Amino acid sequence: MQLNSLSRLAVQHARNHLAEEIYLRAGPDLTRPISFYGLVNERCNVRCRYCDFWRLESYQSEMTIEQWQHALLDIKEFVGKYSISFSGGEPFMKKGFIDLLGWCREQDIEAGVTTNGSAFSRKTAARTVAARPLNVNISCDGPDAATHDYLRGWPGLFDTLSAGINHLRAEQHAQGIDFPIIVKPTINKANFRKMPDIVHWAERAGASAVNFQPMHRSTQETYDELWVDTEKDLADLERVTELLCDMHARGHAIVNQPAILRLMAPHFREERAPAKIGACRVGLRDFFIRTNGDVELCFFYPVVGNIRHQSARDIWYGEKARAVRGETIGCGKLCLFTCLSQKTLADKVKMGVKLFRARRGLEPASSLSVPPS
Repeated sequence: MQLNSLSRLAVQHARNHLAEEIYLRAGPDLTRPISFYGLVNERCNVRCRYCDFWRLESYQSEMTIEQWQHALLDIKEFVGKYSISFSGGEPFMKKGFIDLLGWCREQDIEAGVTTNGSAFSRKTAARTVAARPLNVNISCDGPDAATHDYLRGWPGLFDTLSAGINHLRAEQHAQGIDFPIIVKPTINKANFRKMPDIVHWAERAGASAVNFQPMHRSTQETYDELWVDTEKDLADLERVTELLCDMHARGHAIVNQPAILRLMAPHFREERAPAKIGACRVGLRDFFIRTNGDVELCFFYPVVGNIRHQSARDIWYGEKARAVRGETIGCGKLCLFTCLSQKTLADKVKMGVKLFRARRGLEPASSLSVPPS
């Protein structure tokens, strides 16, 4: 992450923080979306045990690359310079996706991507680096093939994504282009004890940082097998998160702040959000675009518009969005399982600083994984 990007992030969030405070005090709605997410497809080539996309009998229609470009320019006209995080499905399966990343850079729109890491041959890595993304998030659920490939349902994927990180790093060096490569594990009963080892593996592999994301309940496996639900496991999870907090304090490249790490056990206990967190602000800042152009402010609330047929400004200040915004501020869900989880202004800045200072090529420390007790 470039220093100027970090500074811009702080300025934008400071402006929006003020607008949020005015809104929460029953003032006028001066908010604008500040966190943008784009789901470019639902198609995926892996069979994650906690995901439904690969089980779907049919997929939502997909916006074309040209429709995405039109939508992204419309957003820029509304909010000015901004960043967007693309995901899928597997976004690199969408024809023209890398070209869309490059186009975003040409339009001064900072675009990052979350991927399962299966696509990064030397050629694809070279094209991706040349597109100058804001960041590349690679989903990796374990520090070894046995754990990761079981959870992702594709034998050999761990070795493929490991090689892909090497290809990306080599191309960054060759092209003189730098951006964060972030390992993003989905935490569940099968891998939570290995979280510290994931950090050590990611540092050895050349990743910039690790961003842990706890699983949510959706598929049958998440109910029958993968939810952290016994008091013994929850106690172990609390011990592991304390180890991660200690690693964070010692400078390991963990994006999550300690306060968020310590909420993982409450998340799996399905507790309500602590009162000190205050009003949920997702509806005051997030703009999530589905494959067909539908726009949501929060996964738990109805669609508020469609970017193919309406402007971003009209969607944001429309009747549906205003209604959802009013409801989300009273929601007490403890939402840690999604990229849309609430983050304060201070958290955002700290995350940016962590990425800016992320150390690469660290020597592995002694293993801190917690064995079953």
